[in-house]
Amino acid sequence: MPSSRSPWSKRSLTAQAMGHVDPITKAIVPPIHVTTTYIRDEDNAYSSGFVYGRPDNATIREAEEVLAMLEEAEAGALLFSSGMAAATAVFQALDPGDHIVASKVMYWALRNWLMTEAVRWGLKVDFVETDDLEALRGAVKPGVTKLVWVETPSNPLWTITDIAAAAEIAHAAGARIAVDSTTASPIHTRPLTLGADIVMHAATKVLNGHSDVVAGVLAGAKADAFWARVASIRKMQGAILGPFEAYLLMRGMRTLHVRTAAQAKSALDLAQRFSSHPKVARVLYPGLPQHPGHDIAARQMENGFGYMLSIQVSEGEAAAIRAAARVGLWKRATSLGGVESLIEHRASIEGPGTPCPPDLLRLSTGIEDVEDLYRDLDEALRG
Repeated sequence: MPSSRSPWSKRSLTAQAMGHVDPITKAIVPPIHVTTTYIRDEDNAYSSGFVYGRPDNATIREAEEVLAMLEEAEAGALLFSSGMAAATAVFQALDPGDHIVASKVMYWALRNWLMTEAVRWGLKVDFVETDDLEALRGAVKPGVTKLVWVETPSNPLWTITDIAAAAEIAHAAGARIAVDSTTASPIHTRPLTLGADIVMHAATKVLNGHSDVVAGVLAGAKADAFWARVASIRKMQGAILGPFEAYLLMRGMRTLHVRTAAQAKSALDLAQRFSSHPKVARVLYPGLPQHPGHDIAARQMENGFGYMLSIQVSEGEAAAIRAAARVGLWKRATSLGGVESLIEHRASIEGPGTPCPPDLLRLSTGIEDVEDLYRDLDEALRG
């Protein structure tokens, strides 16, 4: 849906970074604003709207404007220094003793933070398979639960939670719902339009898309007191993004629609082909009809099913690790969403307590030739 302030589509607005032109030089790429402080008016006011570099930076605001447009976020968007900084700010805006229900399968670092630091600060956290709506309904405590945190598709099993149904459950209990939509991106899913209150992205991933920026973002459905508290936490704790990083993020987002289309197409192609591979026991990808969450994904995702998939190697953990060691074009590295394709034996990274099967390889599909990607991994699996 186009921006309410423009007749142009989201794709056009993103490609031109909202069409901003520098008023002085007429440059079509806005300058990087690095100042830390601003001139006051003669009456000591700040008519420019900029006071100090920590909460106020024009380069960061320009990137936030694009993100808010993509997510249709009435409250706007807030950029953070990392995905973890963005996610934990939401939990820090709660009060000690508040109850949280969170997806059992989620980004491992956030799950570990919730099991340790969040508990130390007095939050009460229950993990549940949020794709099971009855389990979610049973875990939410009316009047007690204050936040439901959903990751969908969930990393690295790519389970799908029905966001609209989960939002109904959360709101009926008097709780907010926040969605980690990192692997979907606003190109494939817009959680706020499905009833979510907050959407979070590790902008390090596909939003930037070039593996050279660490950033996070929150977008809000409504500018209420809770959203104001989240914004205050970012400001007071200094969890801000630098202007150069915001510039690089904006640079990356200009090609977001083109990249995600290519990556999703290749991911589906690979998922289909590896589904019948003799060395692969199972492919996990929501675009496959046999995926348990396929019907929900087809309803709430658009423009494809994303760039992430996992394969379970038929000969087990050792064979999976060997295959990851043999690839040439795929890069054996952590992270996801970049233009280069990455492969990782995820259970080794997450360690004890991980819900990740030991025979699983996580694949982040880039923009390389899909025939090259298939041949490289096929040869690595066959040894």
